[in-house]
Amino acid sequence: MNGENKAAKAEKMTDSAVKNSKQPATAQLPKNGRQWLVDGPLMRPAHLIFAHGAGAPMTSPFLDRIAALFNSAHLTVHRFEFPYMAERSADGRRRPAPRAETMVADYVDAICDCRSRIGSQARLFIGGKSMGGRIACLAALQKDVPEIAGVVVVGYPLAPPGKPQATRGAILEALTHRTLIMQGTRDRFGGRDAFQTLRLPPFVHPHFIEDGDHDLRPRKASGRTHDEALQEAARTIAAFCAAEGDQDCQIF
Repeated sequence: MNGENKAAKAEKMTDSAVKNSKQPATAQLPKNGRQWLVDGPLMRPAHLIFAHGAGAPMTSPFLDRIAALFNSAHLTVHRFEFPYMAERSADGRRRPAPRAETMVADYVDAICDCRSRIGSQARLFIGGKSMGGRIACLAALQKDVPEIAGVVVVGYPLAPPGKPQATRGAILEALTHRTLIMQGTRDRFGGRDAFQTLRLPPFVHPHFIEDGDHDLRPRKASGRTHDEALQEAARTIAAFCAAEGDQDCQIF
């Protein structure tokens, strides 16, 4: 499925059409000026908002592939773009990402949008890739955030490369929701050794992909492909989202 062209396979569906569909579907759903890319039916019990990283849009090959894997594991994925990236997608002009803290309110608003679509009974997880995951963690700490079931991060940017003293670990240490962090052991933004210095709450679980980089990509010498690493990540995340309460402690 790598490199699958969603534009060719997926039709744009109305909100009503997606809700009534029993088959996994991809839809672009405008809401208050925000465009959503949804992989899977809206009637599922578990949903994940997954935000992009600093430099790649919601339609990047990485996000396309991992969203497809989540969907195959019966987890509906909701992707959106922060305003600076939406502008870039519209006109093709590259823009630097604003400071993560300035985009937290937009993420909280996206949670409200998504919750209004899936209803109050569905379990809603929030997360993202790299910067998107960091902003999801910050959003989870806000007092006005709607009810969420947990947080999922792929490639948490613990510290800028070469600047281990500029750690963002305090965000993870302050979390109050069940959290899964999928991290490559040789991630230049913080691998296994860097995470061992943190004092994480017992419900915050790092899961390490052996020899993975910031995109979870292992080196060829490892004997493992990037897609195999992504499949491991997707299976672990789907199990985390399917578990309730302390059951997740038995998974990792």
